[in-house]
Amino acid sequence: MAIFPETIALIGVNHKTAPLELRERLACSAGYEPPLAALSSLSSLREYYLLSTCNRVEIAFVSAGVQRARTDILSTLFAPGVTAKELEPHVYQYEQEAAIEHLFQVAASLDSMVVGEAQILGQMKDAYRAAAKAGGTGLILNRLLHKSFSVAKRVRTETRIGASAVSISYAAVELGRKIFGDLAGKRALLIGAGEMAELAAEHLLNNGVASVVVANRTLERAVNLARRFKGTAVSLAELQEQLRHVDVIISSTGATELILRKEDVRSVMRSRRNRPLFFIDIAVPRDLDPAINELDNVYLYDIDDLQNVVELNRADRDREAVKAGRIISEEVLKFERWLENMASTPTIIQLRGLMENIVRVEVEKTAGRIGAVGEAQQEALEKMAQAIAGKMLYHPLQYLKAENHCVDLEERIHTVRSIFELDDTPPAAAQPGENSHA
Repeated sequence: MAIFPETIALIGVNHKTAPLELRERLACSAGYEPPLAALSSLSSLREYYLLSTCNRVEIAFVSAGVQRARTDILSTLFAPGVTAKELEPHVYQYEQEAAIEHLFQVAASLDSMVVGEAQILGQMKDAYRAAAKAGGTGLILNRLLHKSFSVAKRVRTETRIGASAVSISYAAVELGRKIFGDLAGKRALLIGAGEMAELAAEHLLNNGVASVVVANRTLERAVNLARRFKGTAVSLAELQEQLRHVDVIISSTGATELILRKEDVRSVMRSRRNRPLFFIDIAVPRDLDPAINELDNVYLYDIDDLQNVVELNRADRDREAVKAGRIISEEVLKFERWLENMASTPTIIQLRGLMENIVRVEVEKTAGRIGAVGEAQQEALEKMAQAIAGKMLYHPLQYLKAENHCVDLEERIHTVRSIFELDDTPPAAAQPGENSHA
């Protein structure tokens, strides 16, 4: 794709490359306006788009100098929270085809902490609206982001990527949904603030849970996790009091002894008037007394119960992920063809303009030589000349637009421009709305 003066690129960090503590410092807690304003001040960017979620901060951009743009972004956008040196080991960067593919994977939720979750698409649409409002997106990113949304819809329609639980945390939430029928409006308590709790919180909120309480031995970690999900934090000493008010409890601490016993829960059930209480113990060793399951209206599942669910579903998810990957590969090729067509459009427009000018000049010359002609004869002359020009243009245009050709597009454009001596006048850039398949 060397034919383009600008490159599509993407840089970012996510849950795979950066720890939670770093992602928290990068998140756009004050909204998109301040960071988008910072991006707008960078002359190295022609177009830009910023996505900030709990699990990722990414900037997609169009630039004629990608490395300069990368340096500008790292030193400008993240400077208040994190230094470029501190951030550098965690940053990934993609260009052209790889950037397009990554954006499609993010939209389709193949790159999410919770594969198949639907929340990321709404977050991307919100980020796009903010970038468009700030004037950051243009012809290329507008097209690319709209395409990413349609790719996500196609993946969700043609596959069952979000249908099966393939993580312990997801399986835990799925069991809770079966117990209650619907988690909408329910209150959840997470005991522990590690990765398992983080995943569980993602699933719970995606399934409509009204609120999340996080209890942890280190209160600071509980506060940090609770803040991400607009929940509240408590200490482990407050567990029994919290059991009076919640419906679902997911425990995943590193404790070496049981943190809740049967008698602790029995006393709570009296004050709850036997409203159902659902416990999921995904800690190893276990956090919860197995005898809790003997109480009426109390349901307790441990990690072995959940592992069975996960194994049954893993093969299904893997098959669906292969289908989703194929869809994304197809859509990447389609978008690249659009880019190529867009690159040849200025030359096609200029070539047609050249021919139209020749037709006009030659018709006027011919009419002048044969004397006064009527309106009908003038029209006939013009139609004949246009037909000849059209036939002469047919093969050059097909040569430019051919999708499968042994000569790459850059060389074909150069050949046509040289033959018709178009290089004396630089081609005009294709504008939004121009037919790139002309």
